[in-house]
This record gives sequence, C-alpha cells and structure tokens, in this order.
Amino acid sequence: MTDQLPLANLITLGARDFVALRGFYRRVGWPQVMDDGEFAVFELRGILLAVFPLAKLAHDGNTEPEQGTGGIRSTIGVQVDNAEEVDRLTEHMRAAGARVTKEPVDAEFFRGRSSYLCDPEDNYFEIVWADMPTNPVVIAARRAAGL
Repeated sequence: MTDQLPLANLITLGARDFVALRGFYRRVGWPQVMDDGEFAVFELRGILLAVFPLAKLAHDGNTEPEQGTGGIRSTIGVQVDNAEEVDRLTEHMRAAGARVTKEPVDAEFFRGRSSYLCDPEDNYFEIVWADMPTNPVVIAARRAAGL
C-alpha cells in the first residue's frame, strides 16, 4: 500500500425499484453524470451517489439482497454551508418525494443544525451544518471535498 489514502467517494444504493429511485434523485436536481439504463450516477460536492438495481448489486457482490425494510442502519451525511441551508435542502428534498423523519432543528449532539430524511426506498440522509470550524470531522470532510 502506498502512503496515499484510498479515494472513497462513491456510494452505490441498491434500488428495489431502479426507475422510481432514479426519478427521485432527478427530481432532487443533483447533476446526473451517467445513466446507462441500469446504473445512474449523480454528483454532489465531494462525492458521487449511484443507483443500481438491488439484484444486480447483490450479484456483483456475490451475495444475496438484504430483504429487511424499515428502521435506520446508516445515513449519508450531506454537509451544508450554513444553518438556513439545512432548512432549504430539507424542503427541496421533501418536495422531490423524500420523507422527513426529523424536521430541521438545532442539533442535539453538536453545535449546529440538522435534519433527517429518507428517499423513497428508505435510504437515510442527515442534512447538517456544524458550527464547529475546529472539529476534526468537519475539517476532514471539507479537505476531502477540496475545500
């Protein structure tokens, strides 16, 4: 292994209904950089979000699709530049079809603002602004995004 850290900037969501989930992210309006009819990729600042049919993702990983639904197992954190942007992005994604599970509020575990929502297939996002410019996670996330 080299001294260089590996580049990890692509999240692939296994979609039960590829067409519907791709449509949701199109409505959100993130730039779509690829679509071959079975694999769609959207660009955010610092990361790519891909949508791939769940059965094909499981096949590619040489495993079975996870069948459980409901609940939260993980989130995709979306950092924004100010507290007002948490509210704006939450409303924008709600209008595109997201289900908001935690309305924008002052954060409970850090100084800032956050909300939680999920896409139509229950992939969770935390929209967050952290008023913590010296926090190592905030610093690392901004560095990873080239900011």
